Amino acid sequence: MAEEKNIIEEAKSSLDPEVRYQDEVPVFTERKRWLFLGLPFTFTKYILKDDILTVQTGFFKTVINDCYMYKIVDVQLEKTLFEKMAGLGTVVCYTSDTTDKVLRISHVCHSDQIKNFILEKSEKMRMKRRTLTTLSLNSDVSDAQDIID
Repeated sequence: MAEEKNIIEEAKSSLDPEVRYQDEVPVFTERKRWLFLGLPFTFTKYILKDDILTVQTGFFKTVINDCYMYKIVDVQLEKTLFEKMAGLGTVVCYTSDTTDKVLRISHVCHSDQIKNFILEKSEKMRMKRRTLTTLSLNSDVSDAQDIID
C-alpha cells in the first residue's frame, strides 16, 4: 500500500506544472452573486488555487479563463454601498496576462480574504519563479541610452 502511494506521488511530481495544477484542491471557490440579497444565481464561477486563478463564465457557451498567480501585478478591493449591505465585494486584479489585463472577481463573499490571498500568493509565486514584473512609466529611449553610457 505504501509502495503504491509512493509511485502515485512520484508520477504526479514528474508531470509538467500545467498538468499538475488540475489536481490541486481549490483554496477558494466562489460564485458571482446578485446585489439583491447576495444570491448566487449567476453562471460565473471563480476558482482560486495556490498557483492559478480560474474564471468560468456562461451557461450555453462556457468560457474558462486561467491566469497564473505570478502574472498578477496588483490587487484592488472595491465595495459599493449595495455590496456592503449585502456583505459582498469586488476584487480587481491587474495582470500581465495577454487575454485579460484586468480580471474582476465581481460581487463575491469573503472579498477581503480573497484579496489578501491573491496578493500574498502572487508575491510568493513571483519569488518562486524568480519573475520580475516592472512597469515603464513615460520612459524615453534617450534616457535609457544616457544611463548605459
